[in-house]
Amino acid sequence: MQTAVLGAGSMGHGIAQVLAMAGHDVTMRDVDDERVADGVDTVRSNLQKGVELGKVSEAERDATLGRLTGETDLDAAVGDAGLVVEAVPESMDLKQSVFEEVDAAAPGDCLLATNTSSLSVTELASSVSNPERFVGAHFFNPPHLMDLVEVIRAEQTADETETRLVEMLEDAGKTCVVVEDFPGFATSRLGVAIGAEAIRMVEQGVADPAAIDRAMVEGYNFPVGPLELTDRVGLDVRLHILQYLREELGERFRPPALLKRKVRAGKLGVKSGEGFYRWEDGGRVDTE
Repeated sequence: MQTAVLGAGSMGHGIAQVLAMAGHDVTMRDVDDERVADGVDTVRSNLQKGVELGKVSEAERDATLGRLTGETDLDAAVGDAGLVVEAVPESMDLKQSVFEEVDAAAPGDCLLATNTSSLSVTELASSVSNPERFVGAHFFNPPHLMDLVEVIRAEQTADETETRLVEMLEDAGKTCVVVEDFPGFATSRLGVAIGAEAIRMVEQGVADPAAIDRAMVEGYNFPVGPLELTDRVGLDVRLHILQYLREELGERFRPPALLKRKVRAGKLGVKSGEGFYRWEDGGRVDTE
């Protein structure tokens, strides 16, 4: 299937890789040539690492890259698409604007999915004609390594749309959970609640980040601790989600003061090189 992924950043390039590996012809679109090239280069690097680890064959690597193209023109990216996955920054206004453009350029029966981690899928669906073809597809970071995708039904989502998306994702090797459109869905709501409490514990001097993370990994079988995960997701992203959930669900989602201070200082996690840990080339520098 011809597929367009809108956004070549940390989520977009991973989603594009997943779909291209599953046999889709994928056009990855971003606003300028440099971002597109960076996204394609990251996919190439991910695949090469997979080859070196024995998880991806050279033939799979080459076939995946052969199915992936970059584009800056949105009309060209979505004009023949059967599936469009939006992965632009977490802003309602921006996402709505993008979907209005997609609605004008993509085929009328094209399946439309948003990778939002917290915003109202129902509100986003109202940006397009035939909103019954609209659905949420919340991938987890990094998409090419994480199995789970949270599929979110908007008020307008047709049963057929949900079924089609779940089948596509399962064919791509993903595990899907289907939830209704509610602030924070299931995973973001629980994830940020745990992360926020861990930040408050650091703030209160209960323990340092490494100790809190180690306790959750060893005691509760978390694959990664809540503070390291916050660094990987982005402190600014976590702050934005908490602010949104506070507006929608109340004061129990009030962002910790320490989180706000770090974001104001530009300490956003992996993407800035420092959050609750220091990072270089995607790896922690201050290991335990």
